[in-house]
Amino acid sequence: MSNNLKRKSFWKRKEGVTGALFLIAMLAGGLWLLPGIIGFVVGAAASTAKLAALTGVLGVIIYAALDSRARNLISYMYQSAMRKITGIFVQMDPIGILKNYVSDLKKNLKKMRMQTGKLRGQMHKLKEMIVNNNKAIQNNMDLAGQAKKQNNQSVLILKSRKAGRLRESNLKLSDLYKRMEVLYRVLDKMYRNSAILVEDIEDQVKLKDQERKAMLAGHSAMKSAMSIIKGDTDKKAMFDMALENIADDVSNKVGEMEQFMEMSEDFMQSIDLQNGIYEEKGMEMLEKWEKKSTSLLLGGSKEELILQANDDNDILDLDSPVAQPQRASNEGNQYDNFFD
Repeated sequence: MSNNLKRKSFWKRKEGVTGALFLIAMLAGGLWLLPGIIGFVVGAAASTAKLAALTGVLGVIIYAALDSRARNLISYMYQSAMRKITGIFVQMDPIGILKNYVSDLKKNLKKMRMQTGKLRGQMHKLKEMIVNNNKAIQNNMDLAGQAKKQNNQSVLILKSRKAGRLRESNLKLSDLYKRMEVLYRVLDKMYRNSAILVEDIEDQVKLKDQERKAMLAGHSAMKSAMSIIKGDTDKKAMFDMALENIADDVSNKVGEMEQFMEMSEDFMQSIDLQNGIYEEKGMEMLEKWEKKSTSLLLGGSKEELILQANDDNDILDLDSPVAQPQRASNEGNQYDNFFD
């Protein structure tokens, strides 16, 4: 397995919550039974046979506490029991978890494509408004020029002011268009990366499901326990750890995807192109996202996308066909190294 994988502490896992609750329950039970235990010990001290039995039990407890192999075995047995109990209520199979994520991702991809199409339509409208405003600015400036020649001050002032207001409006609309372009480029890139992510997960699930079934066929709790006692690594545990690390990575990416989609939807709802207005809150949300740390789904391309959107020479062609997800020729499955 890859050395980069980090094994989660038992207490940070789903079954760890169950284990903690059981420990609390046992401690509470122990405190409740404490007076009876003390009475039993005092009574046992009066009998040689009972005292010998009690000493033997105490010796076993001390041995288990001091011997690392005994501690590991007890820990393994406890963790296994908690995992089985947790599995009654929660999905614990890493393959099953990944299949659920694939289903979620596919639903999100459909929503994202619809959202991108809606945004593209809004950008067309906004671009048309800017072009029409520029025409109106030029027309008003021409009329102002004619009024100046005719020494018509009232018309000159009226048309000049109208051209000024339109320029000011276009500055705001152009800034809004750039923000929308960032949004569009990011959504488009997220869509393509997420489509490849789905493909990678599905490939891993098909492959690793068969491997895991073969492993489980030759696996037993006794073998795992013996491995733990010897201090060896349990192959099944390492295999599941790799799958769980993939599930954690996918979970973070799905979370980022859904969060960005929610933010972009809020941003779109804050814009009223019909009346040429938008809420500053929507702009602030997007600007805040731009300044945040790197994106898991976008990788190192986040900054590049923002620069492209703000580059006047890099014009986004809204009439071009929607780009399809495409894997780079030298790019393999992003999760292969989890099992190295």
